[in-house]
Amino acid sequence: MDTATSFLGFRLPHPFIAGASPLGFHLDTIKRLEDGGCAALVLPSLFEEQITFARTGHIHQRDALGAEWAAWLAPFPGADDYALTPDDYAAHIARVKQSVAVPVIASLNGSTGQSWLTFARIVEQAGADALELNLYQVVTDLSVQGNAVEHELAGAVRELKRVLKIPIAVKVSPFFAAFGNVARQLDRAGADAIVLFNRFYQPDIDTATLKATLRVELSSSAELLVRLRWLAILHGRVRPNLVVTGGIAAPDDGIKALLAGADTVQMVSAILTQGPGYFTVMREALERWMEHHRFNRLTEMRGLLSLKQVVDPGAFERANYIRTLQSWGG
Repeated sequence: MDTATSFLGFRLPHPFIAGASPLGFHLDTIKRLEDGGCAALVLPSLFEEQITFARTGHIHQRDALGAEWAAWLAPFPGADDYALTPDDYAAHIARVKQSVAVPVIASLNGSTGQSWLTFARIVEQAGADALELNLYQVVTDLSVQGNAVEHELAGAVRELKRVLKIPIAVKVSPFFAAFGNVARQLDRAGADAIVLFNRFYQPDIDTATLKATLRVELSSSAELLVRLRWLAILHGRVRPNLVVTGGIAAPDDGIKALLAGADTVQMVSAILTQGPGYFTVMREALERWMEHHRFNRLTEMRGLLSLKQVVDPGAFERANYIRTLQSWGG
């Protein structure tokens, strides 16, 4: 049973890879991920705010030590609150590369496409096999237009492709008016993979204390559907590899993602709860499913339920939306 897949130019023995998580901060847990069967590894993110503070003492063009900006910058972690400094992060990449045989993907997380991205060259020099770029931004300025955000995202990818030799995966949000066009812009900018989708951690409100509260919740299978939709729409219509992240809690979730068109499946929450050995569980479940359905190679099933052959995927989605509403019987 051939479960091999191609991702960022690498041939992986199966599609299940470790997404960015706290397990990537320490060599012992990284080795456990490899021993557990992950096909590749995404390291935790280094943040724009860490890089700009270390280089200039500023965060988002504001003096981090200036009294006038203290209240504005108070919600950000202090420099000592991060697990690794930028220099430590580069050294960590080098140590990880010496310790494991699977591809190692570094991660940069920011909200702008500005000069901090030059750190990507240091990431490459440290030995990273690829880079995952995560431009995480909630635009609260009502004057900023959507096409400006899209232009900056594509521009950042285009600039990185100009200076880097390693492949680039772009992790994106689903919250665009026309996400298909965003995917096409990333394709034209040179992205080697598109990761669907970033998870936004929404603040809650405590009605007793009258304060906003933050909490981290692990993903569940309920989050998979929006990812399946866009995998199915994009498969065979854009050049970059398609990666699913979020909503992969059980073997059936991974199989669904592959049927929709995913090249690889990132896993975090399931590994945090089930342990690194769950990668082997996922692979073996895929092999059993393929054998039952008489698929000899992963390539035979990937994208089988995508919308590649549908004349108008938008109309197809609209029709299903109407049919779903009309089918509800109370």
